[in-house]
Amino acid sequence: MIYVKTELGQSALQNRSIALAPRQRMAFIMFDGKRSTEEVLKATSGLGVTAEDVGHLVALGLLAAVAVELPAAPPAGALAAPAVQPPSAAAPADSGAPPTLDAQAHYSKAYPIATRLTAGLGLRGFRLNLAVEAAGNLAKLRELAPKIKDAVGAEKFSELERALYD
Repeated sequence: MIYVKTELGQSALQNRSIALAPRQRMAFIMFDGKRSTEEVLKATSGLGVTAEDVGHLVALGLLAAVAVELPAAPPAGALAAPAVQPPSAAAPADSGAPPTLDAQAHYSKAYPIATRLTAGLGLRGFRLNLAVEAAGNLAKLRELAPKIKDAVGAEKFSELERALYD
């Protein structure tokens, strides 16, 4: 997962308005929208930074996930790949097959909304936020949708609902 500092995070970094442990502050500084969580954890392992520290920064709203860009299409002169049949509607969403572009687009759109909503719950939604971060595909994110709706309410959930199902 790749994170970037939010506006709140930038402000908190400059004026130190949110008290962070030194190890959390160092990890926070390293999130630049280019380094993955694994890279930051590896670089700060000597300080004792853990995934829970990163989750805390996300829960405070200091970090937000960066939408992953899809790779560019191959050049026109490249060898043509064989045509791929689209999966049938009856096929399970988590069958181990690569996700369709539509599923990837929905996930890329819905994931940042879900993390923002659950991070806004503070410590009350910490576990739910971690579950959202662990959801690696659209099907798993949809499984969490009812829990998110219960936690944030129908009005706030409507934005996520559109991203998941429209």
